[in-house]
Amino acid sequence: MPGGRLNQQERQQIALGLADGLAYAEIARRLDRPTSTVSREVMRNGGPNAYRADLAHRATERRAHRRQSTPRGAAQTPQAHGRDAEAVREYEEAFTDVLVQAGTPKMMARVMACLYITDAGSLTASELVQRLQVSPASISKAITFLEGQGLVRRERDERRRERYFVDDDVWYQAMIATARANALIIETARQGVSILGPDTPAANRLENIARFMDFVSESLTRAAEQAREVLHTKPATPPDDPA
Repeated sequence: MPGGRLNQQERQQIALGLADGLAYAEIARRLDRPTSTVSREVMRNGGPNAYRADLAHRATERRAHRRQSTPRGAAQTPQAHGRDAEAVREYEEAFTDVLVQAGTPKMMARVMACLYITDAGSLTASELVQRLQVSPASISKAITFLEGQGLVRRERDERRRERYFVDDDVWYQAMIATARANALIIETARQGVSILGPDTPAANRLENIARFMDFVSESLTRAAEQAREVLHTKPATPPDDPA
């Protein structure tokens, strides 16, 4: 099985396979590559509906150039738990790309991914600057945005430095925030029904929007609460002290 990075010809074959509606596993079999290699390649470069071989190749070259430009000391930082540094770096890039495809601005997605893959779930501004090789102003702007979305929080540590956290509960909070935003859409749509007059085409359209969003928001809130209660992994409880 060939190793190394995908070349431009292989990326063109991936694009052709996607256009033909082939599954990742079938494309990977034709390339004699692991399925995970193909799926990561596609997801970090626009997804199956937007993948372009030439754009993906140029993006990979840019990422390789960034890594070559990384200060030597940063590149050799030991990885905790015996992790493969290159695999972690590639995963961080893939995670970032998925967040971007979901609508998160690129810099904000980079900060989120960086925070999520740390065991502590927190970093200072200077640590983020060093890891991402960007300006302090870029980090500050990204944190302000993410904090406004309820996706990160900040605290001061014992050295009075601002430290930024992602909590295990963050996706629950994001879902609840989405439900609250939907409530405003529902209210506004129903205001339009009274203004445009009942039983008119426009009013019926707005009422359908309100009913749909109401149902989705209620289901989303209920599912989020149930999932947090049932699925959230809690830290192990230490045994009681005999004393």
